[in-house]
Amino acid sequence: MVRLLAGCATALQPDPIEPWNRSVFRFNEAVDGAVLAPLACGYARVLPQGVQTSLGHFFTNPQDIGSAANLLLQGRPGAAASDLARVAVNTTLGVLGLFDVAMPLGLVRHGADTGQTLGRWGLGAGAYIVWPLLGPSTVRDTAGLPAELLLAPQTLAASPAVRNGLTVLQATQARAELLPATQVIDRIALDKYLFVRDAYLQHRRALVHGEAQVQGDAPPDSAAAGGDGRFDLDADAGAAAAARSDGEHAP
Repeated sequence: MVRLLAGCATALQPDPIEPWNRSVFRFNEAVDGAVLAPLACGYARVLPQGVQTSLGHFFTNPQDIGSAANLLLQGRPGAAASDLARVAVNTTLGVLGLFDVAMPLGLVRHGADTGQTLGRWGLGAGAYIVWPLLGPSTVRDTAGLPAELLLAPQTLAASPAVRNGLTVLQATQARAELLPATQVIDRIALDKYLFVRDAYLQHRRALVHGEAQVQGDAPPDSAAAGGDGRFDLDADAGAAAAARSDGEHAP
């Protein structure tokens, strides 16, 4: 446990608590299959795509504040100023973030987070962890979870009913965005746990090393175990993970 908390997992063994992670992964899959996925499917059928897109912008708009802070800590003041400008423009002209009017102005979303910043400072990822409902992470990425959870519109709501309603809506919106990618994973992954783990770790490594800094350049599909929206699955990571998964299960 001390080694886990210290983040001492090596590149050869990024998953020292795999049995525990697999059990949590199965729990998340059960919750997703029984509640989240059916709710997201109904949500996607009922709401027009334009409304879904606007709600997605609304929930991600405050995250640009955290992104700006992390970009500043990474020594990237220009990108930090860009993300702060995004918040200002989208909150005002974009009607509380419902519309991304900053993107056409050239203000792309960088999406920096605490885990990425710590990685750029030289801190290793540590052990891979699957959290109940929140999905895949690492010891390093977990350090940023509290701040990321607070950067949501519902934290400003005075009424518990409004906060809870917005939280459910955010989770449903995030899961609906993941439906196409998770359907693909269900079809091609021989071991879904390994597929998600390897793709997540590859993607996070790419972010830390600057290979996928600007979200405007990334493909739209993403996937996550637990539907939290943190794990963006790019094509290269997915293909590599699938190849390894096939190799590990080949006769």
